[in-house]
Amino acid sequence: MRKVEVCTYKEEWSSLFEEEKRQLENIFGEVILEIHHIGSTSIHGMNAKPIIDIMPVVTNIHNVEKFYNEMAELGYEAKGENGISGRRYLQKGGDERTHHLHIYERDNKDIFRHLAFRDYLRVNKEDAKQYGDLKTALAQKYPNNINAYIMGKHELTAALEQKALAWANRKKKHLYFLN
Repeated sequence: MRKVEVCTYKEEWSSLFEEEKRQLENIFGEVILEIHHIGSTSIHGMNAKPIIDIMPVVTNIHNVEKFYNEMAELGYEAKGENGISGRRYLQKGGDERTHHLHIYERDNKDIFRHLAFRDYLRVNKEDAKQYGDLKTALAQKYPNNINAYIMGKHELTAALEQKALAWANRKKKHLYFLN
Protein backbone atom coordinates (compact mmCIF):
# COMPACT_ATOMS: atom_id res chain seq x y z
CA MET A 1 0.00 0.00 0.00
CA ARG A 2 1.25 3.47 -0.90
CA LYS A 3 1.76 5.77 2.05
CA VAL A 4 0.87 9.41 1.41
CA GLU A 5 3.79 11.58 2.49
CA VAL A 6 4.15 15.31 1.98
CA CYS A 7 7.26 17.10 3.19
CA THR A 8 8.82 20.53 3.07
CA TYR A 9 10.69 21.54 -0.07
CA LYS A 10 14.08 19.86 -0.54
CA GLU A 11 16.86 21.55 -2.50
CA GLU A 12 17.99 18.12 -3.76
CA TRP A 13 14.83 17.74 -5.90
CA SER A 14 16.32 19.92 -8.61
CA SER A 15 19.51 17.85 -8.81
CA LEU A 16 17.50 14.60 -8.75
CA PHE A 17 15.59 15.91 -11.76
CA GLU A 18 18.81 16.86 -13.59
CA GLU A 19 20.31 13.43 -12.90
CA GLU A 20 17.24 11.65 -14.27
CA LYS A 21 17.08 14.04 -17.24
CA ARG A 22 20.61 13.02 -18.29
CA GLN A 23 19.66 9.34 -18.14
CA LEU A 24 16.53 9.94 -20.21
CA GLU A 25 18.49 11.89 -22.82
CA ASN A 26 20.96 9.00 -23.08
CA ILE A 27 18.18 6.46 -23.59
CA PHE A 28 15.81 8.38 -25.87
CA GLY A 29 18.37 10.42 -27.82
CA GLU A 30 16.86 12.50 -30.61
CA VAL A 31 13.33 11.24 -29.90
CA ILE A 32 13.20 13.72 -27.00
CA LEU A 33 12.82 17.39 -27.86
CA GLU A 34 12.59 18.81 -24.31
CA ILE A 35 12.48 17.55 -20.74
CA HIS A 36 10.69 19.58 -18.06
CA HIS A 37 10.60 19.29 -14.28
CA ILE A 38 6.92 19.65 -13.40
CA GLY A 39 4.74 19.03 -10.38
CA SER A 40 5.15 20.27 -6.85
CA THR A 41 8.83 19.29 -6.50
CA SER A 42 9.58 21.83 -9.26
CA ILE A 43 8.18 24.73 -7.24
CA HIS A 44 10.83 26.17 -4.93
CA GLY A 45 9.68 26.33 -1.32
CA MET A 46 6.44 24.38 -1.74
CA ASN A 47 5.46 21.34 0.32
CA ALA A 48 5.23 18.26 -1.88
CA LYS A 49 5.18 14.50 -2.08
CA PRO A 50 8.86 13.61 -2.61
CA ILE A 51 8.26 12.28 -6.12
CA ILE A 52 10.01 13.94 -9.06
CA ASP A 53 7.52 14.54 -11.88
CA ILE A 54 9.19 14.77 -15.27
CA MET A 55 7.61 15.69 -18.59
CA PRO A 56 9.59 14.64 -21.65
CA VAL A 57 8.28 16.01 -24.95
CA VAL A 58 8.90 13.68 -27.89
CA THR A 59 8.73 13.86 -31.66
CA ASN A 60 6.33 10.90 -31.95
CA ILE A 61 4.49 9.34 -29.00
CA HIS A 62 4.37 5.96 -30.77
CA ASN A 63 8.17 5.66 -30.56
CA VAL A 64 8.15 5.65 -26.75
CA GLU A 65 7.28 1.96 -26.37
CA LYS A 66 10.54 1.04 -28.13
CA PHE A 67 12.39 2.21 -25.02
CA TYR A 68 10.37 0.38 -22.36
CA ASN A 69 13.00 -2.34 -21.83
CA GLU A 70 15.75 0.23 -21.24
CA MET A 71 13.42 2.17 -18.94
CA ALA A 72 12.71 -1.03 -16.97
CA GLU A 73 16.46 -1.38 -16.44
CA LEU A 74 16.35 2.06 -14.77
CA GLY A 75 13.52 0.84 -12.54
CA TYR A 76 10.55 2.28 -14.44
CA GLU A 77 7.25 0.51 -14.86
CA ALA A 78 5.28 1.46 -17.99
CA LYS A 79 1.59 2.15 -17.43
CA GLY A 80 0.50 3.13 -20.97
CA GLU A 81 -1.72 6.20 -21.14
CA ASN A 82 -2.89 5.60 -17.55
CA GLY A 83 -6.15 7.48 -18.05
CA ILE A 84 -4.89 10.42 -20.11
CA SER A 85 -5.19 10.03 -23.87
CA GLY A 86 -2.02 10.86 -25.78
CA ARG A 87 0.27 10.45 -22.78
CA ARG A 88 2.70 7.69 -21.88
CA TYR A 89 3.12 7.31 -18.14
CA LEU A 90 5.92 5.50 -16.34
CA GLN A 91 6.61 5.30 -12.63
CA LYS A 92 9.69 4.37 -10.66
CA GLY A 93 9.95 3.00 -7.13
CA GLY A 94 6.87 0.79 -6.78
CA ASP A 95 4.86 1.67 -3.67
CA GLU A 96 7.66 4.04 -2.58
CA ARG A 97 7.69 6.06 -5.77
CA THR A 98 10.59 8.32 -6.58
CA HIS A 99 9.77 9.47 -10.14
CA HIS A 100 6.81 9.84 -12.48
CA LEU A 101 7.26 10.35 -16.23
CA HIS A 102 4.48 12.05 -18.18
CA ILE A 103 5.56 11.77 -21.81
CA TYR A 104 3.72 13.79 -24.48
CA GLU A 105 4.15 14.31 -28.19
CA ARG A 106 4.99 17.84 -29.28
CA ASP A 107 1.94 20.10 -29.65
CA ASN A 108 -0.14 18.11 -27.13
CA LYS A 109 -2.33 20.63 -25.24
CA ASP A 110 -1.42 19.07 -21.90
CA ILE A 111 2.16 20.32 -22.24
CA PHE A 112 0.97 23.92 -22.02
CA ARG A 113 -1.35 23.04 -19.11
CA HIS A 114 1.44 21.46 -17.06
CA LEU A 115 3.91 24.27 -17.74
CA ALA A 116 1.32 26.98 -17.05
CA PHE A 117 0.44 25.38 -13.70
CA ARG A 118 4.10 25.07 -12.70
CA ASP A 119 5.10 28.55 -13.81
CA TYR A 120 2.04 30.17 -12.25
CA LEU A 121 2.80 28.62 -8.86
CA ARG A 122 6.46 29.59 -9.16
CA VAL A 123 5.52 33.27 -9.28
CA ASN A 124 2.32 33.24 -7.19
CA LYS A 125 3.74 32.23 -3.84
CA GLU A 126 0.51 32.68 -1.88
CA ASP A 127 -1.33 30.21 -4.10
CA ALA A 128 1.65 27.83 -3.93
CA LYS A 129 1.60 28.02 -0.14
CA GLN A 130 -2.15 27.40 -0.01
CA TYR A 131 -1.76 24.38 -2.30
CA GLY A 132 1.22 23.00 -0.36
CA ASP A 133 -0.56 23.49 2.97
CA LEU A 134 -3.64 21.66 1.68
CA LYS A 135 -1.46 18.78 0.48
CA THR A 136 0.19 18.58 3.90
CA ALA A 137 -3.16 18.56 5.72
CA LEU A 138 -4.59 15.91 3.40
CA ALA A 139 -1.52 13.69 3.78
CA GLN A 140 -1.91 13.90 7.56
CA LYS A 141 -5.63 13.16 7.34
CA TYR A 142 -5.31 10.33 4.78
CA PRO A 143 -1.84 8.81 5.24
CA ASN A 144 -2.96 5.45 3.85
CA ASN A 145 -5.52 6.55 1.28
CA ILE A 146 -4.02 8.04 -1.89
CA ASN A 147 -7.47 8.29 -3.53
CA ALA A 148 -8.90 10.40 -0.68
CA TYR A 149 -5.77 12.57 -0.83
CA ILE A 150 -6.20 13.11 -4.58
CA MET A 151 -9.93 13.82 -4.28
CA GLY A 152 -9.33 16.19 -1.38
CA LYS A 153 -7.11 18.43 -3.47
CA HIS A 154 -9.15 18.19 -6.68
CA GLU A 155 -11.25 21.34 -6.20
CA LEU A 156 -8.28 23.58 -5.38
CA THR A 157 -6.15 22.00 -8.12
CA ALA A 158 -8.87 22.68 -10.70
CA ALA A 159 -9.29 26.29 -9.54
CA LEU A 160 -5.54 26.90 -9.58
CA GLU A 161 -5.26 25.33 -13.01
CA GLN A 162 -7.90 27.71 -14.38
CA LYS A 163 -6.06 30.69 -12.86
CA ALA A 164 -2.78 29.36 -14.26
CA LEU A 165 -4.16 28.92 -17.78
CA ALA A 166 -5.69 32.41 -17.78
CA TRP A 167 -2.40 33.85 -16.47
CA ALA A 168 -0.32 31.96 -19.06
CA ASN A 169 -2.61 32.95 -21.92
CA ARG A 170 -2.41 36.63 -20.91
CA LYS A 171 1.35 36.35 -20.63
CA LYS A 172 1.60 34.62 -24.02
CA LYS A 173 -0.51 37.33 -25.70
CA HIS A 174 1.53 40.06 -24.03
CA LEU A 175 4.80 38.51 -25.17
CA TYR A 176 3.39 38.11 -28.69
CA PHE A 177 2.72 41.83 -28.96
CA LEU A 178 6.20 42.68 -27.72
CA ASN A 179 7.80 40.85 -30.66
